[in-house]
Amino acid sequence: MPMSPASSAAPAADRPVADRILDAAVACVARVGVAKTTLDDVAKEAHCARATVYRCFPGRQALMRAVLDREVATLAADVLDAAGRAESLAGAVEAVILTAAATFGSHPALGFVVAHEPELVAPQLSFDRGSALLMHAGAVVAPAFARFLPADRAERLGEWVARITLSYLCNPIDHGHLDEPAFVRGLVADFVLPGFTRSLSTVAAVTAREGAPQ
Repeated sequence: MPMSPASSAAPAADRPVADRILDAAVACVARVGVAKTTLDDVAKEAHCARATVYRCFPGRQALMRAVLDREVATLAADVLDAAGRAESLAGAVEAVILTAAATFGSHPALGFVVAHEPELVAPQLSFDRGSALLMHAGAVVAPAFARFLPADRAERLGEWVARITLSYLCNPIDHGHLDEPAFVRGLVADFVLPGFTRSLSTVAAVTAREGAPQ
């Protein structure tokens, strides 16, 4: 189920003010991007005073963090639900990628950021293990693979899948897209799982060499 914060069943006026502010922030980001969204814009969109925004979120950075946390939690729930219906590890990986791609394709704020503010995403694609976003994504997605792998490998695969998915979403190719099940099936079979297996083998070999007597 794609994320659509503004589609709550409760009328806007009846919803908690913090939720309305988060919805407003998403709408503003979808319209002008993260960099140009101000607290004044969000307050106007939420039909509340700027002071009300400050009472809920102590500054723009805190507001954007809360938006990200909520959207990630919603995406994680959708991803885990889809992966939970898979009967194999490959099927679970495919479900994660397809669900994430569907969310990016239908979520206007995420779509704007990927299309017009790639500099916000690009630093997270470094192969530096210190990448907080990808490590967090790995931990979030890991339960999707926990039926098939030990916990540490499930988390490592989660990070690998997150990295590949973001790479394809930010740098689309002409001959395949992540919203095409057949393309994703081939990607997982030919690249994602083999690459993950090779990565684990390399780590094991390096660890063995470092532990060998000199």
